[in-house]
Amino acid sequence: MRFGPVATRDSAGLIAAHTVRAGGATLRKGRPIPAEEARRLAESGHGEIVAVRLDPGDVGEDEAAARLALHLAGEGLAPERAFTGRCNLVAEAAGVLLVEPAGIDAVNLVDEAITVATLPAFRPVASGEMVATIKIIPYAVAGPALERALAAAPRPPLRLAPYRLKRVGVVSTLLPGLKPATVAKTLRVLADRLAPTGAEIVAETRVPHAATAVAEALARLAAEGCELAVVFGASAIADRRDVIPAGLEAAGGRVEQFGMPVDPGNLLLLGALGAMPVIGAPGCARSPKENGFDFVLHRLLAGLSVTRADIVRMGVGGLLSEIPQRGQPRAGEDA
Repeated sequence: MRFGPVATRDSAGLIAAHTVRAGGATLRKGRPIPAEEARRLAESGHGEIVAVRLDPGDVGEDEAAARLALHLAGEGLAPERAFTGRCNLVAEAAGVLLVEPAGIDAVNLVDEAITVATLPAFRPVASGEMVATIKIIPYAVAGPALERALAAAPRPPLRLAPYRLKRVGVVSTLLPGLKPATVAKTLRVLADRLAPTGAEIVAETRVPHAATAVAEALARLAAEGCELAVVFGASAIADRRDVIPAGLEAAGGRVEQFGMPVDPGNLLLLGALGAMPVIGAPGCARSPKENGFDFVLHRLLAGLSVTRADIVRMGVGGLLSEIPQRGQPRAGEDA
């Protein structure tokens, strides 16, 4: 591709580098220059314009963006129509975006003319939401460079995990001093969190803050066909031997991980009772603000496994905005 000034009378068929309006003629940026417009512009005394001439083998910006977008889009993603060298990928359903960073990096390293920008990995997205944009910086890209970009990602590095789990059960433990209004608000907040995913609370129970009661409640939820259980403790989990993990194990379940490098959200517990994942929610999950609970909840609702290694890797980017209801614990007593 050659970019630079050319005599206006010789510009017909080239690509206008900038929008030009003069002498009743209009050349639009990025569009081929019509012969009649070039003639009218030259006759008006506009002797020179900046234009782009494609070399053999160059691929126009829209075609290049569209080809690369289609190549990068995995299951659940679709490219929109390319325009001005840009092609957006959108989600075909609500779910969680999966990204292989190495694949995106490899494409972006090929040539400065070729760029791919995505939402962060594991971001919850709505149906129709843009998850990535492919932008060709100049008006065309050399064919060999485009082929190298396609080869840099041998398999699609982007795909969508649609939400699959729909039936959520909730256990709330009770202690003197915990107001019924707090429990009710917690359930409303959770229902609002679930709404965009298509899941809903299908069973809800309130029990004393004791391991035996938690065990019995979880067993009932599993028997009722709940696909995911969330336990809101009247008191935060402080140890693997505390009431909620002990109750899960007493029911025949297992604790996969206690604690996470996300703040707010440190005191989350993840386990399972048979095939039913169980989340011991941290206190910040009572707030609608984003916290570590969201990081785990959305992945599980999308049918994705969450391991200890997955949780450990949440630390980078895991420092979130403070939740006022927590009383600003990061500030310390003397702050």
